[in-house]
Order: sequence, then C-alpha cells, then structure tokens
Amino acid sequence: MIQDGQTEQAAADQMAAMTEPEPQARSAEPPPPAPSEQRSPVPDTSILPATPSAPSPSTAGAPAREVRLEGLRAFYGSAEQVKGIDLTFVPNEVTAIIGPSGCGKSTMVRCINRMHEEIPGARAEGRVLLDGLDVYDAAVDVVAVRRAIGMVFQKPNPFPTMSIFENVAAGIRLTGGRRRGADTERRVESALRGAGLWEEVKDRLSAPGMGLSGGQQQRLCIARSLAVSPEVLLMDEPCSALDPIATLRIEELIAELKTRVTIVIVTHNMQQAARVADRTAFMLGGELVEVGRTEDIFTKPVDSRTEEYVTGKFG
Repeated sequence: MIQDGQTEQAAADQMAAMTEPEPQARSAEPPPPAPSEQRSPVPDTSILPATPSAPSPSTAGAPAREVRLEGLRAFYGSAEQVKGIDLTFVPNEVTAIIGPSGCGKSTMVRCINRMHEEIPGARAEGRVLLDGLDVYDAAVDVVAVRRAIGMVFQKPNPFPTMSIFENVAAGIRLTGGRRRGADTERRVESALRGAGLWEEVKDRLSAPGMGLSGGQQQRLCIARSLAVSPEVLLMDEPCSALDPIATLRIEELIAELKTRVTIVIVTHNMQQAARVADRTAFMLGGELVEVGRTEDIFTKPVDSRTEEYVTGKFG
C-alpha cells in the first residue's frame, strides 16, 4: 500500500504543473491531462460553473469559507487510506490534524482541494463541501477549486527557473488571464506582504527564488498561494524542514492569515498544534478519533487513544 507521506512529491509535481506558465517536457508516462484542459474555466476564484447565477469573483477581502467533509473516503488502488470521515473546518480558525505517520492526515487534506486524484490509481468518495457546494460535483471546475483552496507542501517548492517575482506572478497570470503589468506588480507585492516576506526581498525580486533560505522559500510558496486570493489554505507539515526561528515566523504568519482565510494544518509537532490551532482533530488508522477545541484535546480528551497519543505513549 502506498503510505500517506510517500505521495507528497507526486502531489507537489502536479501543483507545479498546474501553476507553471511554461510547462517543461514531461516523462514518457505523463500524468492525466491537467484539469484546465478538461473543463471550461470559471471566473476568478468562484468554483461554481460559469453561469449567470454564479457569484461575483472573490477578492482579497472576501470572508473565509467553511469546509465540511461528509463520509470522505480515499483510496490508493483498492487500499483504503481514509475511512469515512465527517469533519467541519470553521471559517477564520486554524484546525490542526494530528496523528501518527501513515494515518491518512495528508491524504485527507489533499482530498479537500482534489489533489489526491492527481496521483495515479488514487480516488476519493464522499463529499467535500465548500460553503455547501460539493467540490467533487461534475459541474465544478477543478482548477478553480485549487484557486479557492490553496495548498502549501511539506518541502518548499519554488519554481527553480523563476525569480522571486515570477514565482508569485505565475499563478496570477495563469488564473487571471492577461493583466496589465502594474496590476500584476501590485498583487505580487500584496501577496509577499501577506506572507511576511516583502521587506526581506523587495530589493531583489529578480533574484532566483531558490536562492532564498528554507524559511523564506516556504513563505514564498505561501505568497504564491495567497496571490490568487484563496478562501481556504491547506498546510501539510509546513515547518517540518525548517529551523526553530523560521518555524516561529511561519507560526506567526498563520496567526495573521487566519483573520482572512480558513486554515488546515497537518503537523506531527504537538507543541506546534497547541500553539497555533483553535481546534485539533486526531486521526488513527484512517479514521477520525476525536475533534475539539485544542485545549480540550490536550488536557481532557474524551477518547483514551487521543490521550495516549498526545502524552507520547505511541506515535
């Protein structure tokens, strides 16, 4: 069975393929065609089909959205990794997903913005509702789902051939069509400010994104996600490869961002979950064991398995 953590690079590759404005040549066995080639585009971050009844495009000041999972199941071939999860992510809050390696945390999160299905042999069942709209509905544009629900991976993945500026502008140009240079520059600056990176890079925007430190690269990737004004931000172990100082900066950034977006963070770090999360969900063996206010999960959990995990008896 493919383990949960082993799919990260495949998912990251698919993210890059969707965002890179000038894709490179692919291998002899390419992944399925990008969703943008399969479905008609929809306006800006709306995930509804492009009809007169669709809501107006989202803006940077738009409220965060509720995400609700109903009977979510995820498979790699015939192996079930996520087993019928019902869970709600509250707008403008940080929800931490904790649990031992291989329990399905990352797989569940990737199902929320439909990255899971990009892995060969992977599929999902059940419903993922964004303010009541099922993102798996046949009429929904997959690319627009990933604009409304951004993703930050465990390892920073700036586009290696692009400058700092171009890394952030890539998603804007792909999802926003042709825009005037001044507008792109304004949105890039806004995204870099939102990621707490502007003051550090404003004088070297043409320098390679890969030349930044690990913590700066991760914030660059967060800026790239923020540039298309998502309403939900998924973060899969965003600090696991960072030093304590860079980790603290990301955690401070998460506290700032939750005023604008709904945040879901997968973490193995119990202390980090306690610091940044309003609510915490504990997963084990592909199932949701318990969810509640973070303080309650760590001090008075209902399920004995949760208590054993947070106190370090296993995991």
